[in-house]
Amino acid sequence: MAITYKDAGVDIDAGNSLIERIRPLARATMRPEVVGGVGGFAALCSLPTRYKEPLLVSGTDGVGTKLKTALDTGRHDTVGIDLVAMCVNDVLVTGAEPLFFLDYFGAGKLDVDVAAQVIAGIAEGCQQAGCALVGGETAELPGLYHGGDYDLAGFCVGVVERGEVRPRAAALTEGDVVIGLPSSGLHSNGHSLARKVLREVLGLGYDARPDALGGPSVADALLEPTIIYAEAFKAIAALPWRAAAHITGGGLIENPPRIFADDRLAVELDPETWEVPRVMRLIASAGVATEEMRRTFNMGLGMIVVVPADAVAAALERLQPWGARVVGDLVPRDGGPSSRFVGE
Repeated sequence: MAITYKDAGVDIDAGNSLIERIRPLARATMRPEVVGGVGGFAALCSLPTRYKEPLLVSGTDGVGTKLKTALDTGRHDTVGIDLVAMCVNDVLVTGAEPLFFLDYFGAGKLDVDVAAQVIAGIAEGCQQAGCALVGGETAELPGLYHGGDYDLAGFCVGVVERGEVRPRAAALTEGDVVIGLPSSGLHSNGHSLARKVLREVLGLGYDARPDALGGPSVADALLEPTIIYAEAFKAIAALPWRAAAHITGGGLIENPPRIFADDRLAVELDPETWEVPRVMRLIASAGVATEEMRRTFNMGLGMIVVVPADAVAAALERLQPWGARVVGDLVPRDGGPSSRFVGE
């Protein structure tokens, strides 16, 4: 009897079936600049003609151990949104418009239904971001991944006018105002700590609905999708915003200072000006120190945007649908930390 690739754990027919299922999902995300469709060896995309000196901007990221909750609960329909969000939000802070997205899906054994749910989420994320899902890679790797485990990686390419690139580090000055855009919760960072505290320290099942969460289950809180801020940045495109920081791994300690090119200034945030999500308050109540919380989680701010003082009112008005609020300002660093908090 002849030995086949399927005998070794790789099902080519399953991969082909997945491509046919995701083709209409990808088609729904297409932009006029995209040439061709899913299924070729590579994707082609022209640059929007309205750009005079276009620069390409790229970003790549994953979802991290948030996938563990998806696998444990069998809920695979939102982690694709997270994947797009983690890449697109990084591109947005440069002032760029997301153009197209590719994904990598690797599994020990390809479950077409699971993969289709994940990629449906990716397509939804691309629609929210306004970028095209132009292709990706599905890899079946028996012996490397175990059981039904899978991993994701995403890749986003955007475009920005050379004269509109952010941060405008040289223009940042004392008194510039920091506007915060609320997160939806944990987003896609700190899930190893979150799961350890909620599941092991507090002993909560995924279906548990502790009063501290105000209704949602533990699984709901862990899997709440990351917000994609593409429309928010469109809303302020005509305003003179100077910098932005996507609050991901490293939290409020490590991400805000990434807007600086030198040690002149610091970001000073006022924790009294925004609400910390219930899930993070629950995690902190189990004994996680404030400093550890702040360098692990977004603490309720998914994105911060720095604007000059005379643009604050206009920015808040345009960002009102995203719950924007003033959360701090830029102050002289004076040898102190580059990310600090009022009263501390």
